[in-house]
Amino acid sequence: MAPEATLVLVAPAPFKGALSAPDAARAIAAGCRLVPGVRTEAVPVADGGEGTLDALVSGLGGHVRAFPTTDPLGRPIEGAVGLAPGGFGVVELARASGYERLTADERDPERTSSYGTGTLIRAALDLGVRTLVVGVGGSATNDGGLGLALALGARAVDGDGRVLEGVGADLARVARLDLAGLDPRLAATDVRVACDVTSPFTGPSGATHVFGPQKGADAAACARLEAGMTRFAEVLGGATGTDPRGIARAGAAGGVAGGLAAIAAARLLPGAELVLDAVGFAGRLRRADLCVTGEGGLDAQSLTGKAPFAVAAAAGDAGVPCVALCGRVDLGPGRVRDAGFVAALPIGRTPRPVPDALAETERDLAAAGAALAGLWRAPVR
Repeated sequence: MAPEATLVLVAPAPFKGALSAPDAARAIAAGCRLVPGVRTEAVPVADGGEGTLDALVSGLGGHVRAFPTTDPLGRPIEGAVGLAPGGFGVVELARASGYERLTADERDPERTSSYGTGTLIRAALDLGVRTLVVGVGGSATNDGGLGLALALGARAVDGDGRVLEGVGADLARVARLDLAGLDPRLAATDVRVACDVTSPFTGPSGATHVFGPQKGADAAACARLEAGMTRFAEVLGGATGTDPRGIARAGAAGGVAGGLAAIAAARLLPGAELVLDAVGFAGRLRRADLCVTGEGGLDAQSLTGKAPFAVAAAAGDAGVPCVALCGRVDLGPGRVRDAGFVAALPIGRTPRPVPDALAETERDLAAAGAALAGLWRAPVR
């Protein structure tokens, strides 16, 4: 009598520089299905950064609409809003205000703004969303959400009454934030911010000092930005009654998370857990025999709330074995097991230059999926 079919739940994060999470899931699933008796269910995942929009739209059976917006320096670009049934919308900050929108010599958080992300939020409100997820990873900004607030109808002026444009350097100059023109639809919208970091708004472990240098700020610029964030927190608190310095994760995306918490009463949530909850991951696990996740590189950072770790934790709670397929595995076997994985396997079969490895990721994932499914289905003798 033939054994019952094995259901493999395929839940990878993006393989940065190579494949989106949905494309990675398709490759792994295609490989798994080459083995007789294996069925698959693809559930791409993300943690609030790159790929969050794709993962939620895919997992919820939605679609993507393109909208004009601006990049971190105010140049016109095309952005996107994800839409799913039930009035559910997704905006991914990185698609408008992300550091990958800029060349290395353009990155300067005193000159950049989250205005473009606010434009996309306004577009989502125009489409009638009632629940809005904003994924805030990968930002090029350190403006505390000031630019975003201006795009949504707020007005900021300095001590001489001059209107500010909302870049990072403006934070220290803000004397008053006028919210009379703020889009009233925000108050009727359940705004959830998918955070990929836990940084506070200000302080030594806050948005500026930890992530400012990665965005192009030198020590002097970080000092000015930190002073500006402190000033803007005071102004936000006075205008909204909510001081972002008292909110966990408010420093995500250079303070955009804290700005949204203040002006839109947004909930700041761990991004990976938010995505898994939204797509009903726990319920899907109950039907699975094996869970396969993965990302480009599995390392110590993966254990700090990244999507594959969250997948492994959920699988462990459900009693489902979880295996990670990765471009690179930088954790020893003990740490892999402690993280909840049965195994973490590199997909590369031979050493090769990084560009070649990236180009062959899809093929390697399919081959790894087939090998893993074959081993899982192999009879015990």
